[in-house]
Amino acid sequence: MRSLGTLVALLVLLAAAPVGAQPTAAIEKGSSVKIEYTLKDDKGAVLDTNTGKEALAFTQGAKQIIPGLDNALLGMKAGDSKKVTVKPEDGYGPVDPKAEAEVPKNVLPQGAAVVGTRLLARGQDGQPRPVTVKAVKDTTVLLDLNHPLAGQTLFFDVKVVSVEPPAK
Repeated sequence: MRSLGTLVALLVLLAAAPVGAQPTAAIEKGSSVKIEYTLKDDKGAVLDTNTGKEALAFTQGAKQIIPGLDNALLGMKAGDSKKVTVKPEDGYGPVDPKAEAEVPKNVLPQGAAVVGTRLLARGQDGQPRPVTVKAVKDTTVLLDLNHPLAGQTLFFDVKVVSVEPPAK
């Protein structure tokens, strides 16, 4: 009788597992990943979030997100949540005081020649990059080429929405 009870328990366990069920994929290099995140500064102020919006999609290890966050997500699975602290060297880098460019005032959009104005410029690689007006002179404007988050420690609350293993 005892063996019948063991057999029934085993059958119940087998019946509960879906046919062909695969273990949940963990994030590894090349995984297609979707996350929800909230980014805060060192004072707890929210700098950016996509919570309640479309998840951020990226390929792990493809340099599509900052290295500190990319590395911290390794091994996580869909449904996992984590708090991640990213130091400047693993985020947008330290502030480079030499990262400046002086441009003619007339190349800026009208009304943008104001200290503190943030603009999107095209880098030498053709990609958009944020710049900030640092100083305004008679005919030129000095632009700070550092990313606005350079030099800052960043605090992320991250939830993994989905993970697709890398194509083999």
